[in-house]
Amino acid sequence: MALTRDQIAMRVAREFQDGSYVNLGIGIPTLAANYVPDGIEVMLQSENGLLGMGRYPTEDEVDADMINAGKETVTAIAGASIFNSAESFAMIRGGHVDFTVLGAFEVDVNGNIASWMIPGKLVKGMGGAMDLVAGAKNIIVTMTHADKHGNSKLLPSCTLPLTGVNCITRIITDLAVLEVANGAFHLKERAPGVSVEEIKEKTAGKLIVEGNIPEMTL
Repeated sequence: MALTRDQIAMRVAREFQDGSYVNLGIGIPTLAANYVPDGIEVMLQSENGLLGMGRYPTEDEVDADMINAGKETVTAIAGASIFNSAESFAMIRGGHVDFTVLGAFEVDVNGNIASWMIPGKLVKGMGGAMDLVAGAKNIIVTMTHADKHGNSKLLPSCTLPLTGVNCITRIITDLAVLEVANGAFHLKERAPGVSVEEIKEKTAGKLIVEGNIPEMTL
């Protein structure tokens, strides 16, 4: 079966490396703060000016002034620091973020990402996504494999306005883990109970399947 939003976040958190600085985008990525594996320490950065973001608070921990980029209340870990957004973006633009995890509307076989605008719909702006795809050392995209109408979001070429060009190398969806290389999606893992055939059916861009594809470990 397809993964839930929380299960996608759990799989994303397994990508984190001890001692790394990680930016979490709005949506599914922010859930990964709840699932940092035991035994590793990461510094989660929120682009509105918090380094050392922790999990979501319990009801008695809620502080209305402690929020992430999605305006959700969060906690801070020991050693966290708070600063203005100009310093936060200096950190991003200076290449000091090891991983960024972003949602997306579309990703294509050339590593292009469309994540900020659907023509005809009201949008507040690009936000920090363009800076993140340009400045982060590793970019992980999380999203559903297909939209609510069943149309693939992994395409030969993006149809929506781009956020970044040739920058995506790893995608984690509710069905699969894929890498982008040499003009194709390469299937690396599949969600428990999901067949390779279903992933092929829901991937519009070129998909390469080599050998036995293992199920994800969550």
